Amino acid sequence: MRGQSLTALALVASLGAPAAANAQNFYEGKTVRMIVGSDAGGGFDTFARLFARHLDRFVPGAPTFVVQNMPGAGSGNAAAYVANAAPKDGTVIAALNPGGLIAPLFAGRGAKFDAAKLQYLASADTTARVCFTMKNGPIKTAKDAQTNEVIIGAGAVGSSSFDYAYMHQRLNNMRFKIVAGYKGMADILLALERGEVQGICGYDWTGLKAVRPQMVSEGAFNYLLQVAVEPVPELDALGVPNAEDLTANAQDKAALELLAGQQLFGRPYAVAPEVTADKVALLRKAFADVMKDKVLLDEVEKLKLTISYAPGEQVQALIQKMYAAPASVVERARDAIRP
Repeated sequence: MRGQSLTALALVASLGAPAAANAQNFYEGKTVRMIVGSDAGGGFDTFARLFARHLDRFVPGAPTFVVQNMPGAGSGNAAAYVANAAPKDGTVIAALNPGGLIAPLFAGRGAKFDAAKLQYLASADTTARVCFTMKNGPIKTAKDAQTNEVIIGAGAVGSSSFDYAYMHQRLNNMRFKIVAGYKGMADILLALERGEVQGICGYDWTGLKAVRPQMVSEGAFNYLLQVAVEPVPELDALGVPNAEDLTANAQDKAALELLAGQQLFGRPYAVAPEVTADKVALLRKAFADVMKDKVLLDEVEKLKLTISYAPGEQVQALIQKMYAAPASVVERARDAIRP
């Protein structure tokens, strides 16, 4: 019996070895495309390009990483491309907006991809999202925005700028007049600085510090609200109220909690459902290793960025949990973020 068991184990090992070897050797000479679901110049693009510069050292075979921008539908276009049209061999990675990943939860039959079936490699940020205006503008606090109309710039349905603006309008009684249709956060930020709009909502705090470090350090913005799963000392020190504290009833709080859950995966990276388990495991390890790499962390410090790693397995479990939320909570959250 012992001899038979050893023979069986040897057979299993021999069957598994080619798959592992294939994953180890697959990427040699390959190009891996990172599809960013937003325009160039924003926080998501900044982080994707950062990882693209360093991941080759952590993937066996040292493939070439290139970044391509595919904005639209709050990164839903990029997610749908990776899920449906892109090669399913692990050579295409999506860098997605978390709002775009929960959008299908509210879209029902109109969804173009199943976010719960994508395979997540990691998230690079557990983030807070802020609403803010320019320092010299008339709206300086949340109370001002509850009593005076504020013109808020926003992107497409499913983008954080769109969803959070409507969420605060509905759940926190903000008098936001929302002007949608901007291509991405970079364009909205320019519109704010030009005076076309008065404010932005749903901007990632670490992303804002990355793209406008001097303006943040010089106090160029008024921060009206924050949505933070974990306390953010910098925002708390500035006295920025948490949206949950301005939410009136239990049903609205549950809807806000569902919508805010996406912030635990503030910068997620994913591959198609069909990518084999050995390649997913290899890429997950590469992301885990690169996010603690001294060379990358030195660059992170120079760029004044912040990385908060979440493993792909954790992101996967959370997204699947969100998609299993009670229908009543999903409906209230849907009502909160749609015109």
